[in-house]
Amino acid sequence: MTPRDGGCVEHPDRGPLSKVEMAALVARDIEPGSFVNLGIGQPTLVADHLPAGSGIVLHTENGMLNMGPAATGDQVDPDLTNAGKQPVTELPGASYFHQADSFAMMRGGHLDVCVLGAFQVSASGDLANWSTGADDAIPAVGEAMDLAMGAKQVFVMMSLFAKDGTPKLVPSCTFPLTGVACVSRVYTDVATFELGEHGARVVETFGITRDALAARLEVDLA
Repeated sequence: MTPRDGGCVEHPDRGPLSKVEMAALVARDIEPGSFVNLGIGQPTLVADHLPAGSGIVLHTENGMLNMGPAATGDQVDPDLTNAGKQPVTELPGASYFHQADSFAMMRGGHLDVCVLGAFQVSASGDLANWSTGADDAIPAVGEAMDLAMGAKQVFVMMSLFAKDGTPKLVPSCTFPLTGVACVSRVYTDVATFELGEHGARVVETFGITRDALAARLEVDLA
């Protein structure tokens, strides 16, 4: 992630970012040789942007290591899918195992990074991504709690503002929590943030200045 000296890079003429552009940024910031889980939804796009030869190994909750990019055309095998039931490819050395073993990997701290979507993230890194708490909401926690607390780093991909314009990066989550103080980075369509004891620090902005962004958020930006 650029920069690492506490500064912020502004791209006022580039953005908001598309989901594909967000996925490319996430892929850029994953260290070579990492073991990585990509959550259902937007995070699965990251697989298509990992550079060849990086040594990054993708893990799926449904029991696969060394998953490749999304499958297309003749590559599609209905028996070869990610946890979101999307057709995927396999890379040399791919292996398969029981889902219980997959969860043991997640819970045992063997994943370097997981990438998840979110309804809300707090400035201190709390994650809410399985329910809005509404009466008609369909709970969808899946393996999210295991990933959020088992992975060494948690990256979140999400739009920064909801359809009604309210921020999803908040001082404190109002939706049911998935994990506490677990998120280290947040990638959104208009800004990338680092989270930690210091709170939220803006690393890059897209289509907006840092000052204009700060005016729309309720969190104090470091």
